[in-house]
Amino acid sequence: MRTRMSKYGTVLWLFSLFPASLASAQEVVKVGGTGASLGAMKVMAASFEKRHPEIRIQVFPSLGSSGALSALSQGALDIALAARPPSPEERQGGIVAQEYARTPFAFIAHRGVSRDGITAAELEDIYLGKQERWPDGKPIRLVLRPETDIVSRQIASLSPALERALRSARLNRAPVIAVTDQDSADAVATIPGALGTATLTQVLTEKQPVKLLKFAGSSPTLDSLSAGRYPLFTALYLATPPTPRASVRLFQEFIFSAAGRRILSGNGNLLPRAPHDK
Repeated sequence: MRTRMSKYGTVLWLFSLFPASLASAQEVVKVGGTGASLGAMKVMAASFEKRHPEIRIQVFPSLGSSGALSALSQGALDIALAARPPSPEERQGGIVAQEYARTPFAFIAHRGVSRDGITAAELEDIYLGKQERWPDGKPIRLVLRPETDIVSRQIASLSPALERALRSARLNRAPVIAVTDQDSADAVATIPGALGTATLTQVLTEKQPVKLLKFAGSSPTLDSLSAGRYPLFTALYLATPPTPRASVRLFQEFIFSAAGRRILSGNGNLLPRAPHDK
């Protein structure tokens, strides 16, 4: 099983990917974090660079929320994208964070799965091994995230029964463990009968060929989330140093501008009424 890169290793890896020649050619803004944010942020970066060709936005592969916040505090990133607000310890260095979007958090299945929805009770039975096959008889292949991952904690928070069932699945169902958001979606897309998780924005921006399942009868759409019919979402945060460079501020302002908000909403993100510090 692959393991999550250590925070120290993440910082060293980031510096190794940043050649000095880039800095001399253009001013570079380094962005990285949770995989859920990366697809939309790449679209954002491309639009920004058309307006500001003197600035290059470098979006790194998935670092995870903790890895990105650590890299930000050590100067290896200019902007960290996280699926949670920084902890009090992470804020000690002066990190400033804003929630910039919410996106439906969804259970996803391989496109060949015959079901189009799932309930919390069904998830419990699947995790416990009481239901091992889809209605058409095909075996269910579980794709889970590491136990300490935000996604795992989000599923466990739905109910004490689901928390116990998820713990049982790790021990007894021989699941595929996907380290990153991208690993998770890729596994579900390629393993027949797979059941896993993703966010709407990731599925849309990466054009993942998976089936977004209804949960408790509601589809994971922006309209359903906005209306309160769909209950599951991931809040996305943008974090910077307390005094970011001018180019970093310019990109940050673009994200929250009318043009940036159109990009976010067009790629599976629900916008907060007004950005606020968390």
